[in-house]
Amino acid sequence: MNTETLSYPIGRFALPETGDAALRLRVVKEIGALPEQLEWVARSLHERQLLDVSYRPGGWTAQQVIHHLADSHLHAYRRCKVTLVEDHPTLVPYDEVRWAELPDVQAVPVQASLDILRGLHLRWAVLLAQCTEAQWARTAYHPGSGITYQLDTLAAHYAWHGRHHLGHLQLI
Repeated sequence: MNTETLSYPIGRFALPETGDAALRLRVVKEIGALPEQLEWVARSLHERQLLDVSYRPGGWTAQQVIHHLADSHLHAYRRCKVTLVEDHPTLVPYDEVRWAELPDVQAVPVQASLDILRGLHLRWAVLLAQCTEAQWARTAYHPGSGITYQLDTLAAHYAWHGRHHLGHLQLI
């Protein structure tokens, strides 16, 4: 994959309209494609010895961003599953900044998180691709943002999240 010509946006997430079948399809494809895109970028950064470089002053290093994506998307996958099986659950927040500072982030090669993301995103994309209209409309509350998400907007948020951090990595 040549992602040199692809540009990933950096910015804030905009909550999309719910019930958009075309958006849902795009989200499922983006979630399924993220691991390959991320592996390509990570390989390039590794070859250029840039995994310990930050995308901006005071920002996370490439290694922290990659491990963060695994941490965050593990939570996201669980949040989607909880939304599918519980009635309007409250999603559990976590302190992503403190997680990014834990010792495993420096001690473990990024390949471990890339491997996690490969399997996780396969399961996640297959799960979402099988959802019915009623399942896409299921809701969950996120106390950190104060937002009630439908499953389709929750999934769209994490598709954006992957693109957002790919954009950060491209800045290095």
